[in-house]
Amino acid sequence: MRLPVTLRALGYRNYRLFFGGQLISLIGTWMQNVSQAWLVYRLTGSSALLGAVGFAAQIPVFVLAPLGGIVADRYNRRRIVVATQTSSMLLAFAMAALTLSGSVRIWHIFVLAALLGVTNSFDIPARQSFIVEMVGKQDLMNAIALNSSMFNASRVIGPAVAGVLVASVGEGWCFFINGLSFMAVIAGLLAMSVKRRETVNRPGSPVSRVVEGFRFVLGNPPVHAILILLGVVSVTGMPYAVLMPIFAARILHGGPKALGGLSAMAGIGALAGALLLAGRKDLRGLGRWAASAAFGFGAGLVAFSASRQLWLSAAILVPVGFSMIVQMGSSNTLIQSMVPDHLRGRVMSVYSMMFMGMAPIGALLAGAAAQKFGAPATVAAGGAISMAAATGFRIWLPRIRAATRTLIAAQQMAGGGGPE
Repeated sequence: MRLPVTLRALGYRNYRLFFGGQLISLIGTWMQNVSQAWLVYRLTGSSALLGAVGFAAQIPVFVLAPLGGIVADRYNRRRIVVATQTSSMLLAFAMAALTLSGSVRIWHIFVLAALLGVTNSFDIPARQSFIVEMVGKQDLMNAIALNSSMFNASRVIGPAVAGVLVASVGEGWCFFINGLSFMAVIAGLLAMSVKRRETVNRPGSPVSRVVEGFRFVLGNPPVHAILILLGVVSVTGMPYAVLMPIFAARILHGGPKALGGLSAMAGIGALAGALLLAGRKDLRGLGRWAASAAFGFGAGLVAFSASRQLWLSAAILVPVGFSMIVQMGSSNTLIQSMVPDHLRGRVMSVYSMMFMGMAPIGALLAGAAAQKFGAPATVAAGGAISMAAATGFRIWLPRIRAATRTLIAAQQMAGGGGPE
C-alpha cells in the first residue's frame, strides 16, 4: 500500500487489524475512565478516595510489570494480549452489572480497579513489545506515534460520549459499552498472521531474568535518564487527571459534561502531538523533544491550576495534552530503538513501571494533598516539579548523546524483529 509518510505503518496488514480494533476498544476505555471517576466522586465526594482508586488501579503495574516483562519475552506476545484483553472485557462487564443493578459500592470499584491493574501488568509489556513484530524496526517510530494518535483520538471521543451518557442514563451503560468494545481488538488480534518469534530459553531463575532487564536499564545512562524523567513527571504531573472531577465540579462549577469536555480537550492536544511524531522519519532530536515537552507539560499544569473559567481551562489542556504525548512518544521510541529484542519485554516493563506504575503513588499523594491544600495548589506543585526535572534532563542530555547513538546503531546493525 502506498500511504503518506505519517501513516506508513498502516501499510502492514497486522498493524491495520491492531489499529482498528484498538481504536474502538480505547474509545470504550476512555468512557469507562471518565465514568468511573465520576461514579467515585458521586458516591463519596472525596478527593482522597479519587486518588486511592487511582492508586489501586495502577500500583499492580509497578509491582507486577517485571513479571509481565518476563512473560512477554518468553511466550507468544499476541496470545498474551488476547488473554489480557479478554480479562479486561470481563472486568468491564462486571462493573456494568454492579452499577446497572444499583448494588455498586466503593469497595467493588477498588477491587475491580486492582484486578484491572493486575491485567495491565501483563498487557502493557506484551503489547508494547508486540508492535515491533507487526511493523519491524524500520517503521517502529511511526507505529508508536500512530498508537499514540489512536489513543488520543479515542480520548477525544470517549470522554465526550461518556459525559453525555452519564448525565442522561448513568455510568453503568458506559461500562457496558466498554465491555463490548473489547470484542473489536480481540477479533483483530485473532485475525492476524504473525511470524513465529524465536525465543531463547536462557538459563537462570525468574528473578535473574528480571535482574537482567534492570541491569540493562541501569547500565545504560541514556535509558535510565529517559526513564527517570518519565517517572518524575508521572508521579508529580500525571495525577492532575485524577483530580479532574474536583476541577469540573467545585472549581469550574460544571458537571459530568464539563468533565468529559475537559478530558476531550486534553485528548485533542495529545492527538496533535501524536500526529506530529508520526510525521518524523528519524530519531534525531527526540531527546530534546522529550525535555521540552516535559517542561511544557509542567508549565501548562501551573497555568491550568490558576484558571477559574471553564473555557480557559479547556483551552489550556490542549497544550498540556500535546506536551504529555510528545514526551511519552519520544521516550518510548528512543527506548525501543536502543533495546535488544530478547530484552524488549523486560525493559518495556520498566518503562511501564515508570509511566503507569509510578502514577498511582502520585495519585495517592495528590489525593491526600488536595484534601489538605486544595486541588489547584496540588496541581501547581506537580507542574513546577515537572519543569525542574525537565530542566535537569536537558542539562544532562549532551553527556549521554554519544552513548545513545551507540546503542541505536547496535540495534540497527542487529536488525530483525520485523514481520514476514
